[in-house]
Amino acid sequence: MPRLIPSSAILIAFLSTLIIIYHPTASTYFQQLTSSLFSPKTTASLNTTTTTNTNQETPMLKAASNMSKSVLRQAKITPHRSGARGHSDHGWLNTYHSFSFADWYNPKFSHFGSLRVLNEDRVKANSGFPTHPHRDFEIFSYILSGELTHRDSMLTKGSEGGQSDKFYRMHRGDVQFTTGGTGIAHSEFNEHKSDTVHFLQIWAIPWKKGLSPRYHTETFDEEAKKKGFVTILTPLKGGVDATAQQEKDAEPTIAGSIPIHADFAMGASIIAPEKTFEWVVGAKATEANKRKVYVHVPMTQNGKAKIRIDGREDSELIEGDGAFIEGVNAGDKLAIESIGTAPAEVIVLDTA
Repeated sequence: MPRLIPSSAILIAFLSTLIIIYHPTASTYFQQLTSSLFSPKTTASLNTTTTTNTNQETPMLKAASNMSKSVLRQAKITPHRSGARGHSDHGWLNTYHSFSFADWYNPKFSHFGSLRVLNEDRVKANSGFPTHPHRDFEIFSYILSGELTHRDSMLTKGSEGGQSDKFYRMHRGDVQFTTGGTGIAHSEFNEHKSDTVHFLQIWAIPWKKGLSPRYHTETFDEEAKKKGFVTILTPLKGGVDATAQQEKDAEPTIAGSIPIHADFAMGASIIAPEKTFEWVVGAKATEANKRKVYVHVPMTQNGKAKIRIDGREDSELIEGDGAFIEGVNAGDKLAIESIGTAPAEVIVLDTA
């Protein structure tokens, strides 16, 4: 069951970020968020391994059978079932948390490498996240359906002009990225009159604090995702020691992706039934050889999508499920097979 963080933790949580919200129900949500995201328990757990083996009692013979088609036999794959996620329905917001967030805390799921937050959100029409600040996180939204409007806090509604990094009305295929750095404020609101927006919000821990705040927005081709994994994010060229000019140029390691201040890559694909795509660990772009990969299957096909990772029967995921993959190296090829009756949208988050 969800655990409430003790009041002592709330008193010291989120000291670096003050969130000011005027929407009454959204205000409650953000108050819960501040009491958990940087609580002592959550922060301490950033130095520990977060995965658990859910198959500890599986007989050895069965385990060997389940790995009969495995290529990456050295890899440890631990499913993170949808039902084990945190879940809250606030009316305006229906949200699932793969990692501890808001009023849901689970010490088993605090982070995975630099991956800190993976929320699958649905926000109703004329609702959303009013202007709020972020600091020292790399934050990105991946739109699955509907529309979500991003506005910088300095822009006056009605005078935004055309689409830009500071104002963007996102639709399916769009990714909006924010470097919180020293502090930035924006809103994310569903301004559609009737349709709910469905999206993933993902946070990564940057390689250093005090970065200059910045936005990036890109659209990634739907048809390309049906042919293989499309690389969405790769590290900023120059890495942790990037020069001021490299920061200004904001050039990613892989052209066409969005630059992120972390040894981190993201890929996305749409895999038709009976097809298998391969994700190259490290995306040919990251620095550390030893890596971790988190795989997530968004809830987009009313339960008809299903995948199998590395040919293993005990690593089959349905919609809403994820999987922690450890013991892999840059250059390894991670096979993901679609075994459901509908195309499976698959997100991979590759971290040191």
